[in-house]
Amino acid sequence: MKEVVLYDYWRSSASYRVRIALNLLGIDYKTVPINLLDGAHRKPDYLALNPQGFVPTLVIDGKTLTQSLAIIEYLTEIRPECGLLPPDITDRQKVRALAYAVAMDIHPICNTHVVAHVTAITGKADAREEWMKHFIADGLRKLEAMIGELDGAFSFGDTPTMADLCLVPQVYNARRWGVDMTAFKRIVDIDGRCAELPAFQAAHPDRVAETSLPAATR
Repeated sequence: MKEVVLYDYWRSSASYRVRIALNLLGIDYKTVPINLLDGAHRKPDYLALNPQGFVPTLVIDGKTLTQSLAIIEYLTEIRPECGLLPPDITDRQKVRALAYAVAMDIHPICNTHVVAHVTAITGKADAREEWMKHFIADGLRKLEAMIGELDGAFSFGDTPTMADLCLVPQVYNARRWGVDMTAFKRIVDIDGRCAELPAFQAAHPDRVAETSLPAATR
């Protein structure tokens, strides 16, 4: 296999998802850090790889892949035995619904460039934190209800799926922004189980920051 390369930002939720997937599948990869704070994602060389200027970008099998969930689904299709998506079509829909509830309903409106614009147009220094807390908490409340209808140790069943790859980075962000997690018992329990697994541990932003950032910038 050709070298697998992940263009990554340590604190990006989308990158975090793909790191977990690669770890769970046992795929070795090289990391190329893309510092969003320095605007590295807007440089011509990176835009030639990913015209949206987002992270992650994954180079695998001689192909350049973008969009975290599309990447994870690609990995699932080349490794169907991994279990990130169940074999049954109805079960796959349920897992996708949970994953999309995070990746399409919470994450986009809490993305860095969106929140920066909110702060700019309101002129309120504290608008960023208020915005994050409101939309993350509201999204997690709905996700808790969706998961509550299902059985299993994880979001769907007794092994991690694509839903958990989305849930864990969102919980990390929720805690980072001071969201009260008291009401989200199932979510907290699932996050705790994932935290016990080496693949999730190795993908954690704090672990990644130890190797990709100078000490002064952590």
